[in-house]
Amino acid sequence: MRVSITTLLLAMLLSLCTQLESFAQSVNAFAFKLKEPIVLDGILDEEIWGEEGWNDNFTQYFPYDTSAAVAQSRVKIAFDDDNLYLAAVMENTGPREYVSTSLRRDYRGEQNDGISFVFDTFNDKTNAFQFGINPYGVQREALLANGGSRSEDLNLAWDNKWYARATIHENHWQVEAVIPLSTLRYKDGAQNWNVNFYRIDSHNGERSTWAPIPRNFSIISTAFSRTLIFEEPLRKNSANISVIPYIAGRTSQNFLEGTSESFTPAFGGDAKVGIGPALNLDLTFNPDFSQVEVDQQVTNLDRFEIFFPERRQFFLENGDLFASFGHPLARPFFSRRIGVDRDSATGQNVQNKIIYGARLSGKVTDDWRVGLMNMQTATDEDRGIAGKNFSVLAVQKKVFSRSNVGFIFVDRESLALDEYQSIFNPNEYNRMLGVEYNLASEDNRWTGKALYHRTFESTEKEAPRTLNAYVLYSDLHWRWSISYLDIGAGYNPEVGFVPRVDYKRFNPDLGYRFFPKSNFINSHGPQLEYELRWNETLGTTDRDIGLQYEVRFQSLAQFTLGYTNSYIYLFDDFDPTRTGGEPLLAGTDYTVNRYGFEFRSNPRQAFNFRLEGEAGEYFTGDIATLRSELAWRIGYTANIGMNFSYNRIRLPEPQNDADLLLVGPRIDLTFTKSLFWTTFIQYNNQIQNININTRLQWRFAPVSDFFLVYTDNYFPDTFASKQRSLVLKLNYWLNI
Repeated sequence: MRVSITTLLLAMLLSLCTQLESFAQSVNAFAFKLKEPIVLDGILDEEIWGEEGWNDNFTQYFPYDTSAAVAQSRVKIAFDDDNLYLAAVMENTGPREYVSTSLRRDYRGEQNDGISFVFDTFNDKTNAFQFGINPYGVQREALLANGGSRSEDLNLAWDNKWYARATIHENHWQVEAVIPLSTLRYKDGAQNWNVNFYRIDSHNGERSTWAPIPRNFSIISTAFSRTLIFEEPLRKNSANISVIPYIAGRTSQNFLEGTSESFTPAFGGDAKVGIGPALNLDLTFNPDFSQVEVDQQVTNLDRFEIFFPERRQFFLENGDLFASFGHPLARPFFSRRIGVDRDSATGQNVQNKIIYGARLSGKVTDDWRVGLMNMQTATDEDRGIAGKNFSVLAVQKKVFSRSNVGFIFVDRESLALDEYQSIFNPNEYNRMLGVEYNLASEDNRWTGKALYHRTFESTEKEAPRTLNAYVLYSDLHWRWSISYLDIGAGYNPEVGFVPRVDYKRFNPDLGYRFFPKSNFINSHGPQLEYELRWNETLGTTDRDIGLQYEVRFQSLAQFTLGYTNSYIYLFDDFDPTRTGGEPLLAGTDYTVNRYGFEFRSNPRQAFNFRLEGEAGEYFTGDIATLRSELAWRIGYTANIGMNFSYNRIRLPEPQNDADLLLVGPRIDLTFTKSLFWTTFIQYNNQIQNININTRLQWRFAPVSDFFLVYTDNYFPDTFASKQRSLVLKLNYWLNI
């Protein structure tokens, strides 16, 4: 009997160990040490890609998050002293066509087929590297910040060298990739990272992940990643130094001012230097951003400055460390202020040459992250512009599981135009000091922020500070937040973005989402928003009450209906059409009601669109608005788009009526994976301008490009040119 009991206990123990081992394998990934080199061809015939050790059992993220993926995938990881190796097999339910919106690197969008690999190399579940590839071998790489809570936290502007091949088979497609370890930042001797993989399958309209992510959070969320265990510790075996020189030439003509610039050569470059295991030093000398695409124009019916995102490559890598501070309405640092100044003769903003820049950023320890940047612009005596020096220090300390405490200091010093003064004008400085707490709970349900910032200038100002407290709760059904913002009258971060000061803002909102059992509707629900702004002098200056109902379909289409009641007090004269008409007088106030809708079609279709409309009262009159974005995809070689905005404004005399039209056709051709041609035309009758920007890009080597960019601006009525330019630029990425 004892033997039987002993045998039974041993059997139970063995079964338990087997289950525990199976469970451990299901929640951990393993990276195997490579003993023999592989041939990067997308054919998984090497011994390392054998049957054992695959990470499979992907679960759905969309349309549901409670079932296994219909189209299953599996991933395997290997490494050696120099590289990380990835293999992935994406199965299908049968032969099919794949969707790739383009052959251009850094594709984005839920309509694309693709597999993405996310590596959190410091195990903070806040920042990560992402690499992706689609069935046609188009690659993308990105940096993930702020826990991936929003789509904006995915920064595809980050570029680096890595290699991948994809092959398409009858019932699956597969990937083989090599990522140099020098591309990544990680702790020397590390033996585990956090990792996740996710796949977008256009045929089934399915998004799936290896580590399950609740569908009320973003698919790029890092809070739910699992552990990747290396067979032996990773070592830093080589220096990571890259030099990226460029040569460029430019010619331009300004017909408004009667000036021209003959073909002018220029040269400069960037360097990237790895310092220790986790810090990166970025250097730039005489940077040139002429290849950066122009901003997409908008019709401005607001009383304040409009925010446009940063597009210049140097400012984007690790940009979240500097740009994530503050509130969207009170940003202490906005990198687009660097390289732009005001012409003292015309009062217009003009480009101001950047002489050099340096940025040190990255991890100091597992818990400490630091960023230090210094930029110098040139003096332009003809325009009365003094050169300026910009310095930024940002420090973050991880606390609890995923939260952090941050500190930021921004300093702008102006050079003295008088040669007898010191190098910096002692009265022309602007400084900002701020501290923040960023909340992110382990399960990602609670996020929030608390901050206090203060500016310093040579003249004392009243209330030169801002403070904000914000908390957001989100689960499968409920989503609510509450925010309080107080911006003092004297708060003036001149290197930041603050369109308005001297007010307090209270902003709660509440939403609920239903998930019906339906083959047609994925989810639907209402959201109520309230926003109140006031100050001590005027009392209430703005109030918005908004109610909307959103329906998301299984096809990925969306439809929203909305209603808004608004109160507006004008503390300055304001022309509602911004066309030079008779302004409404300061001290007047208005209560208006508007109704609106928005529809986004299935993005997986070759032709898809977004249509948005709004109608109702507008100050003393009424307004009707129609906006659309049309997109037509022709295979993966051509994308033809059209942005359209029409505002019909009718106001009683003496104010102007207006019909404001903004049309922006765009043609994007990708001849091969290395040759691209983009043309963007914008007609805006609010500023009476037609802009043409056409850009040819040839990627002749990894992360190395030749650009040819032509830009022209015309008067719409006569088609007479205002100003035009032609730029040629060649840059080459060299690893040392």
